[in-house]
Amino acid sequence: MQVPVIKKLVEIHSVEALEEAEAAILDEQAPTIEIEGEDDGEQLTHVMAAIWIIEKMEKDQIPFGKAMREYTAKVRESIN
Repeated sequence: MQVPVIKKLVEIHSVEALEEAEAAILDEQAPTIEIEGEDDGEQLTHVMAAIWIIEKMEKDQIPFGKAMREYTAKVRESIN
């Protein structure tokens, strides 16, 4: 997971475009938007994170940095 890649996706794309990219990756198709990542798994991680963060920013009216910290806390909890 690369924060700069996620931030770029959040800044450039809508949730709808990211959801379409997510669906394409899951269907083993090439997404219509550029997503950095070494493989499909990393690209999917970036897209899913960007979607979650955008939705969190809109719902709670918070900036990217705070939403990103909440996302990484959520990921850490799921790992433990």
